[in-house]
Amino acid sequence: MASSGIIAFIFTVLCICAVKSGGFIKVECKAENVGQYGQQSVLECVIKTSTDVNDPTIRTVAWKKLTSPEDEGDLVLGFNRGKLDQPKRGYRFAEPLWNEKNMNVSLLITNTAVKDDGYYKCIVITDSGDNSMVTTLKVQARYSVPTVHSIPEIIVPNTDSTLICESRGGYPNGTLRWFDEEKHEWTKSSEMEATQSDDGLFQLTSRLSLLGGSTFPKYTCAVFNASGGKEDEKTFETNIPPSSSRGSEELPHSGSGYPSKVVAPLVVIGSLIVGLLLLLLYRKRSQTARRNSTAPLMGGHGPVSTDVEEGYNSPDDASINQDQS
Repeated sequence: MASSGIIAFIFTVLCICAVKSGGFIKVECKAENVGQYGQQSVLECVIKTSTDVNDPTIRTVAWKKLTSPEDEGDLVLGFNRGKLDQPKRGYRFAEPLWNEKNMNVSLLITNTAVKDDGYYKCIVITDSGDNSMVTTLKVQARYSVPTVHSIPEIIVPNTDSTLICESRGGYPNGTLRWFDEEKHEWTKSSEMEATQSDDGLFQLTSRLSLLGGSTFPKYTCAVFNASGGKEDEKTFETNIPPSSSRGSEELPHSGSGYPSKVVAPLVVIGSLIVGLLLLLLYRKRSQTARRNSTAPLMGGHGPVSTDVEEGYNSPDDASINQDQS
C-alpha cells in the first residue's frame, strides 16, 4: 500500500508539472540577433505569461552556447533559486538590476568576438511553469579600406603588370571585386584568397593581371561583405594614357578601335583600284585618238580638215557653199 501511495504522489507531481509547462509561461526570443565585433550585443528574450498567472517568480534561468540547435551546449550565464551563478567572462543579464521578478531575461555580451557567433538557448523555470527557446547571434566586423599597389611599382606601357588589393579585419568572409574607369567589372580575371587570423577575422587579398597594351588608366578595388553590400573601395591610377591617345601600334583594350584598322586598308585598296581604272581609261582614249589621226595616211588621201568653217568635208557642205557663192 505504501509503495502504491508513493507512485500515486509521483504521478500527481508529474501531471502538475506537465500542466504548468503546457502554456502558462512562454519564452519569446528574437529569432536572429546581429552583433558588431568589439561592441556590446544583446540577445533579446522575455517571458510571457497567461492570464491565469499572477505575479510569477523565476526560479531558474540558464543561458547556453550551442554548437547546433540540438546540442546541449555550455552554460554561459545561470541563475538558480535567488543566486546568480558565476557567469563566464563577458556575459550578464541585459537588465542591470535584474532579479527573479523581472521577466526580461535578455543576455548581454559586453565585448562581442567572432567566437560568440552561433546558437544560444534560454531555459526558464518559474513557479508557474517552464519553457525554453533557441536564438542566434550573427557577428559582423567591417572590413578596412582596401589598399592597392602594383608589381612592378611603376607600370610601363606595353608591358605586363599585376595589381594587388588587400583588406582586413572583417567577418564573415567577404569578397574583393575589380572595376575599370568605365565601371566594367574585371573580377573574373583576378584571383582572391582569404586567410583567417587567430581572432577569427578575415584578411582578403586579390591579384589582377594586366596585359601590356590593354591597360586602363584607372582601376577600382571594392570590398563587399558576406551579405553582398559594398563597404569601401580604393582607386589605383596606372599612369597609362587612354587608348585614344596611344600610338597606332598598340592594341585597343576594347573593340572601339578595330573598325578604323579595317577601314583604312580598304580605303587605300579602293583608291588604288580607282587609280588603275582611270589610268586604263586614259590609255585607251590615247590609243583611239592615235588611230584616228593616222587613218587618212593609211588610205592614200590628203589630210582632212576638221574645221567646219574652212573645210568641205562632205558633198552637202560643197553644195551649200556653191549656192551661197
